[in-house]
Amino acid sequence: MSLSSIPASAPSQPEAATPAWAPSPDIVRRSRITAFMRWLEQERGLAFADYNTLWQWSVEEIDAFWLALWQWADIPTTQAPRAALADASMPGATWFPGVRMNYVEQVFRHATTERPAIIYCNESGETGEMSWAELHWQVASVAATLRGLGVDRGDRVAAFLPNTPQTIVAFLAVASIGAVWSACAPDMGELAVLDRFRQIEPRVLIAVDGYRYGGKAFDRRPLLHALVEQLPSVEHVILVPGLAEQSACYDFRGGIPWAEATAMDVPLDPELVPFDHPLWIVYSSGTTGLPKPIVHSQGGIVLEHVKLTTLHLDLNPGDRFCWQASTGWIMWNLQVGGLLAGATVCLFDGNPGYPGMDTLWRFIGEEKIDFFGAGAAYFQSCLKAGVEPRAVADLSHVRGIGSTGSPLSPEGYRWILDHVGPVWINALSGGTDFAGCFVAGIPTLPVYLGEMQCRCLGARVEAFDEAGKPLIDEVGELVCTAPMPSMPLYFWNDQDNLRYRDSYFDTYPGIWRHGDWVRITSRGGAVIYGRSDATINRHGIRMGTSELYRAVEELPEVLDSMVVDLEYLGRESYMPLFVVLRPGVELTPELTGTIRDRIKVALSARHVPNDVFQVSAIPRTLSGKKLELPIKKLLLGQPLENVANPDTMANPESLAWYAGFARDRAATVR
Repeated sequence: MSLSSIPASAPSQPEAATPAWAPSPDIVRRSRITAFMRWLEQERGLAFADYNTLWQWSVEEIDAFWLALWQWADIPTTQAPRAALADASMPGATWFPGVRMNYVEQVFRHATTERPAIIYCNESGETGEMSWAELHWQVASVAATLRGLGVDRGDRVAAFLPNTPQTIVAFLAVASIGAVWSACAPDMGELAVLDRFRQIEPRVLIAVDGYRYGGKAFDRRPLLHALVEQLPSVEHVILVPGLAEQSACYDFRGGIPWAEATAMDVPLDPELVPFDHPLWIVYSSGTTGLPKPIVHSQGGIVLEHVKLTTLHLDLNPGDRFCWQASTGWIMWNLQVGGLLAGATVCLFDGNPGYPGMDTLWRFIGEEKIDFFGAGAAYFQSCLKAGVEPRAVADLSHVRGIGSTGSPLSPEGYRWILDHVGPVWINALSGGTDFAGCFVAGIPTLPVYLGEMQCRCLGARVEAFDEAGKPLIDEVGELVCTAPMPSMPLYFWNDQDNLRYRDSYFDTYPGIWRHGDWVRITSRGGAVIYGRSDATINRHGIRMGTSELYRAVEELPEVLDSMVVDLEYLGRESYMPLFVVLRPGVELTPELTGTIRDRIKVALSARHVPNDVFQVSAIPRTLSGKKLELPIKKLLLGQPLENVANPDTMANPESLAWYAGFARDRAATVR
């Protein structure tokens, strides 16, 4: 690895010292991080002058920090934990030995009759609430249904569901019996879903019959039939109505209607499992092959999400929390994690820009949401569309705005402050890989335009140069040099942890390399400059290039292809697709449309490229690998001689076209 690949847009000087927002004394006094620091002083005799000294303690005294967090949050367990980190190996750390617990117990310890558990709305404006009692009853019923179907601890239950209350019910039911949850969003294509679920062999599929998006109805029953036919492990399909109240569930193998699955009046009896028992399987983007099925533990997720929601998002029991996400994005999992803090989770299902870009802001105003988060692309879209949130909704109750998925530009920060209100902006960055955050916000610190406020507690994050030396105010590889409890247990069916090690520990042995360019500022904040690998990161949804290639190259006209996703700080990402066509075939508008449609159907509309270009060859190594990352670096402004060595290539003559393309683009994009 060489830092010649650092994005050319990386600034060499730190930002101005003037904050764009600063907390009032009252905000500092009422924050949960202040309460935690006060508890540490009273119960542990530990006093910290500021957040940075608290962070330093949390990453140096790892055992003490995570034990303190567990006890402060009063996480229910069969016995008080005596040790947090029994083995600090990376990978392979051992956390909280002997502890038995369940995610669902932490959720329902907050149950109350005073406020709803879930508020939901769709793009048509239909709204509703689910009480804690109703949530408890439905979770117990679905859990009993699954047990009745023979689902046992460790069995996989797959979900093909949207961002609705039924999905939360299904997830909590699966977690309560010690089974393993795994979800795909219903707008994902057949190839993308099968690439994921085939690997984990689910026994039950819980699926919606269809969904609405942008005012259109999408019947997914034909796709469901295709999925079930190609997933022989599925013994039963529980069908959730999305388009119709009564769907033909009995057309499916072992079909059960959702109404029947939620009809039992039975007690909820969560299965107590070891701390490191699998909770869910989520998926990497699949850049180098099939998506990696990443397994996280029940205990690790409870701890990480309690930390994030209470301390870094500052959620209190009763707060209303919404993070606009699809079930195919890890932010959906964090949104559900709001229940771990006792917050009311507010769901919006559908197109947040339909029928207008103010739709979601109206929902935020009408439901008096305290903390709202979305992908940075959503805020950028609102900016470009000239949306005036305060003109359509009363947003006086909004305390915080969260942003993730891609870097939020300084202009995005300014738009939020000017058009939403002088609120705390909590930009954060983490990953599906560990279902958490490395850098985020804290309500007691000032906000500077374009900069994330802090490194997260318990996350020993550094910016490394190529020699593994930590950098301050210089751009380097984002690494984590100490274990965190939500790091993966393993990848499903990963022999000897080979894929796991290759994914995060191939560059710096024993140290997690995340694949982002980051600059740690002298005041303790962080600026992310995009991916340092070839992952596609479109609108917050990560997807691997290999999945897109499988879709495109199934077309008879296409011989070869390559895609790169170019992320620019302060600008929209740009994703060109390069295709080699059969002799005599030209890239006509009709063929371009066919390629776009194929990607939309097989993957999702989010992954349709900005432009498609016909080329004579795709650059490849001697071993036949496509040079995605070198071409990405070239198009981000690095000199050709710094990104590719012709001696290691099978077709070095192919580089000339891409170098010319990079020059032409650089002349037109500033």
